[in-house]
Amino acid sequence: MPTLPQTGEQLLAQMVAIDSVNPRYGGPVGGEADLAAHLETLAQAWGLRTRRCPVGTDGSFNLIVAAPEMAGAEWLIFESHLDTVSYAGMVVPPLTLTETDGRLFGRGACDTKASGAAMLWALQAWAATPGRCRNAAIAFVVDEEAGMTGAQAFARDDLARYAPLRGVIVGEPTRLRPVVSHNGAFRWRSVTRGVAAHSADPTKGRSAIRAMMAVVAALEERMIPLANRESPFTGRAAASINVIRGGSAQNIIPDRCEILCDRRLVPGETLEQVITERERALEGLDVEHDDEYLAPPLPPENSAALHRWMTSALTGQGLDATAVGAPYATDASHYAAAGAQVVVIGPGDLAQAHCKDEWLERDQFVRAIALYRAMLDLPAS
Repeated sequence: MPTLPQTGEQLLAQMVAIDSVNPRYGGPVGGEADLAAHLETLAQAWGLRTRRCPVGTDGSFNLIVAAPEMAGAEWLIFESHLDTVSYAGMVVPPLTLTETDGRLFGRGACDTKASGAAMLWALQAWAATPGRCRNAAIAFVVDEEAGMTGAQAFARDDLARYAPLRGVIVGEPTRLRPVVSHNGAFRWRSVTRGVAAHSADPTKGRSAIRAMMAVVAALEERMIPLANRESPFTGRAAASINVIRGGSAQNIIPDRCEILCDRRLVPGETLEQVITERERALEGLDVEHDDEYLAPPLPPENSAALHRWMTSALTGQGLDATAVGAPYATDASHYAAAGAQVVVIGPGDLAQAHCKDEWLERDQFVRAIALYRAMLDLPAS
């Protein structure tokens, strides 16, 4: 049995200490499960209910932590992801929460273990109080940083059981500003094929890298410039080619080359529209596409009702309740696509995440706990 934390900051320190780097970024297989199991043990010790929800077939799972349920009452769901990006190259201890001048340092301290710790600390205190008017739970989900498979599974398999649903509060570093709209992300791999041969006689082969040069040129000239639409909330669309891999040895004509591409969609753009742009740009070229993934854009109408409802909690904590947008994508896309009202809000700043000295203002963390608790205390009507 782990030591029960006595403060929210101690809880955050325990979470940072568990290596949950996404396996796709070099993290340990089972790291997210280790963090979930730790939170499960703490939650059960606090009298909360827990449930593991399988994600895929590799043994990974989302963890649901809920206050004891009241029949017929509405649900408010909080969500935070378990994984982090790699801590290679960090200049602060990545798995130890340290403090300097009111800043808390460590991998995940900002993105987004702070949100998860603040949500759980608020929930366990609130669950012990009488007169609760709603049901509430936290979904700790896997794989946000790479494929959002945890969010997709929760939206597809589990969200419908939480009815009637007030909405989903997604924890990400927004400086405690309510993000009601954000861009989406379409990612894919493009592959060209060639014929391998000894480099002593290149005429016997066909270079996949040479074929990929034509693909890259076509995308740069005929597709990427089309990513120019703008949203008043989320800014401009974007497209980029970010990874290229090809060849196996210096003396072998390469028979395969691949690129990894990223297209950011503003609300109002569709996947079909982007794929059409890609097909037209690459017309006549021999290229394959796979490993496709979409996080849809989040339009503001999927947040309007929940934002109105939570405004008094924000203003009551002295926070700016003005709705804002963001250029990045979050798990919220998948919950909105499933029909839920969603708002993205959490402590910290995106500029402080994923960096060599990831940090969070302690005051932001303290205020996040108070804000999430204030949301739990809002009237149900």
